Amino acid sequence: MKKATKSSGKRKIRKSPKKLSYRLREIPIKQIQVWKDAQARSLDREGISELAKSIKNEGLQNPPMLQKNGKNSYLLMAGQRRLAALKRLRFKTIPALVLTKQSEHELEDAKAVSVIENIHRNKMNVKDTAIACRYLAEKMGKPKAAQSLGLSMVTFRKYLGFAGVPEQLKEFVPKFLSRDEATKLYQTIPNISKAIKIAQKISDLEPRVRKLYLTSLARSPNSTHKTLLTRAKSMKIKQNISFKLTKTQARKLSSKANRIDVEPNELASQVIAKWLRK
Repeated sequence: MKKATKSSGKRKIRKSPKKLSYRLREIPIKQIQVWKDAQARSLDREGISELAKSIKNEGLQNPPMLQKNGKNSYLLMAGQRRLAALKRLRFKTIPALVLTKQSEHELEDAKAVSVIENIHRNKMNVKDTAIACRYLAEKMGKPKAAQSLGLSMVTFRKYLGFAGVPEQLKEFVPKFLSRDEATKLYQTIPNISKAIKIAQKISDLEPRVRKLYLTSLARSPNSTHKTLLTRAKSMKIKQNISFKLTKTQARKLSSKANRIDVEPNELASQVIAKWLRK
């Protein structure tokens, strides 16, 4: 049977390239415990129903992973959706991959491993990922949580979203900044003191200019406030633009517009749009 491996890191669950070894066993389903923190995401009923149908028709292709958690008790490491589907099918016992003693994790590390497995699940949505990342950040600290997921801090903060924004910066929401703006600011400037100073400077800007300011900041985080503000104002898009035609140009435009039965302004917009698409 193929054995999975865990990469190295500072935390105990990742100190060495320890090989996970396990045995396939038949386990009474009532002995399997799903600790509360594992439910970092809600299990949609429709998805579980579809998975249950798949297991019923095709069998269980990938058994859940467990580790011993006392006498007649097992902690779910990976496979929360599969376990829910098997319960829906009223299974009394299920085949499971039970970690050997040499591969077992301490309780807190086991919880982290399970959350990590959930995060890497293909269909995990943004909200669930953010909740799971927040759990890992609280339990392990942001640097270790990012390392355990094999992510850079920048990427981890993006997954974490608004949940990862420090409380001092959250105080600007919603009166001075939107949730997205506070999140983007902190993701760009993780130094909270500096981020707060920037928030104070941009809080009274027009929303459109503030958005462009943060875009410029993300591209060039070391630029001065004056430079970023100038760039933001110059980037502000004008949707209503007027220009003067010569008499000859105006006659040609009017003539062509009449031929296709549209207003001259509408034809001018079509011509410009067509040119810009080239």
